[in-house]
Amino acid sequence: MCKFIFNSWNSIMNHKLNPLKNIPDLNTRHMIMQVLAWMWCIIFSIWIGNLYVFGVSAFIHIILLLGIVLTITTFETAKKNSNYFDNWYKKPGFGRAFGGEHE
Repeated sequence: MCKFIFNSWNSIMNHKLNPLKNIPDLNTRHMIMQVLAWMWCIIFSIWIGNLYVFGVSAFIHIILLLGIVLTITTFETAKKNSNYFDNWYKKPGFGRAFGGEHE
């Protein structure tokens, strides 16, 4: 029974095993999985008859996903352009002028 559950889970959730594996771009594949996940959250929330539960869940998921996106963006920027963060507080556009005063 455990193997059946494990195989069933992987056949849907593992992007290397489900039919989305035929989409070559990993980012597109990930986005489609996210849309499907949101769709099923909405379906189950309506099914239990309480959209309030979905609203709270959706809000928390959005905050969580925004945190993940911000973290990944920061890590990717640091990996590709490490000079971006050198003396960032002295660069124009970050709230301070070259002399250190506020703009």
